[in-house]
Amino acid sequence: MNRIKFFALITVLMLAISASYAEDQPVKQLQTFLKSSKAFSADFKQVLLNEAGEPKQTSFGKFYLQHPGKFRWDYQKPFQQQIVSNSGKVWFYDADLEQVTVKKLDESLGSTPALLLTGDISLEDNFTIETQGVEGDMQWIRLLPKSQESTFKYVLIGLEKGSLSGMELSDNFGQLTRIYFSNVKLNPRLEAGLFDFKAPKGVDVFSE
Repeated sequence: MNRIKFFALITVLMLAISASYAEDQPVKQLQTFLKSSKAFSADFKQVLLNEAGEPKQTSFGKFYLQHPGKFRWDYQKPFQQQIVSNSGKVWFYDADLEQVTVKKLDESLGSTPALLLTGDISLEDNFTIETQGVEGDMQWIRLLPKSQESTFKYVLIGLEKGSLSGMELSDNFGQLTRIYFSNVKLNPRLEAGLFDFKAPKGVDVFSE
């Protein structure tokens, strides 16, 4: 799965879940968390696993989110990368490649979940939502895409004490991506211009 598609999807799920399952406590907690998260920041650890469940790559960085439709993933280790969304566009910057790719947040991202950033598409119309029980201190919720054209099999969302703590995505190519959040802050005061991206001087910029 294209990295931009994946992170658009992840952020969409954090921004726009609106299913009506009041009797389902974990889902209700997730709804409450997302509704109250007008802004959000956290450290993250991302682990990519192969079909055998073996780690292929581990990355570390910082994540920021602000309603409506703004997010930023800052990869710090082992490679410096940025993914920034603002004003209906996504900028993907790879420092090692000295390259920036710009995409519009619409159907060009290849999956319905990306459209949820607009707030015009209901999650319950596009996903089957299931609780997955408790593992340690985390409650898990699974989202199954209803569209057969989706590029992923499912997304798991983990909550700990009512706050986002982890996510897992399985794509149709046998790759599993896990993200663990720490140092979570709800509604922090974010710096002005945090979601404004300007390509560094000398890098190649590609618009799609």
